[in-house]
Amino acid sequence: MSFKIFKIFLIIFISFIFSTEKIMFISSNPFSFQDIITNLDKQESQEVFGILTFPDNYLENKKYPLIIGVAGSLDWAEHHYKYLEMYRNLGIATFELNSFKSRGVKSTVGTQTEVTIAMVILDVYKAFEVLADHPNINKNKVGLTGWSLGGGVTLFSGWKPLKKAIGTDLKFASRLAFYPPCFAKPYNVDFEDVPTHILIGGLDTWTPAKACIEFEDMMDLQGYNFNVTVYDSAYHSFDRPSSLSYIENAYSFSDCRFNIRNDGAVLMNFLDIPMTSPTLQKIGLYFCAERGTTIGKNSFAKEKAFQFSEQFMKQHLLSK
Repeated sequence: MSFKIFKIFLIIFISFIFSTEKIMFISSNPFSFQDIITNLDKQESQEVFGILTFPDNYLENKKYPLIIGVAGSLDWAEHHYKYLEMYRNLGIATFELNSFKSRGVKSTVGTQTEVTIAMVILDVYKAFEVLADHPNINKNKVGLTGWSLGGGVTLFSGWKPLKKAIGTDLKFASRLAFYPPCFAKPYNVDFEDVPTHILIGGLDTWTPAKACIEFEDMMDLQGYNFNVTVYDSAYHSFDRPSSLSYIENAYSFSDCRFNIRNDGAVLMNFLDIPMTSPTLQKIGLYFCAERGTTIGKNSFAKEKAFQFSEQFMKQHLLSK
């Protein structure tokens, strides 16, 4: 190997080392929103990590906009990384939040209890607190995006009762949620007014699009900057590279609609019993949810969603 080639390799290697960081922080394990709002100080602490990656042309004296990414119930997959790569190509740093790996969990499909939306919302803000102090991050240009469970994190991270309980003043510049669970609506419709958009498939039964349209109607009544795009012929996880498949143990929530009390308790359809533990949640889902749902690629929706994501984040994170 010539000295010139070795020098080029060394520059690339050093650039990679300095453009990627493993960020560690302390969060905790609240099962529910109620645990955050009423009992956060008593939750078991949890060490969590994520991977911060800067664009290839990383400059050590520059502040970059950032997108925090949150995966779904099957954790991180190929299609998620395609989005993060695209954002970095735009000049935006990315943070891959690893709430699942940090807790030794591979999947929550069929249970939805080992890692919950409440846990990950807390993780998101604890990560944001650390990243806001990073010398190369512009804390005023931070977007949040997530898929499925991560979409729920994106959707509810702006609910002010949660933010108040967590004790943070940090504010996202944009929120982009892919097929989130919209079927729980708070009595207290008090959200941050941040540009928020949902992308979802019209044939999705895991996280039904109809519930997201109902959520949009609720937000519209309050005047929030909140919009939903429905891809009529698409199922859940329409942006995956794999073809359609049927997951027998996954929940189908088409007939579920829950309310959220002001203290964060999610109420069952049946007698408004609060689902504040894994056991109570399992009982509550028994009365409305079914088992089995279809997921997989829809080429049209996949392409359109990718294009929309690029433009959405450019608009809200790169414009002056």
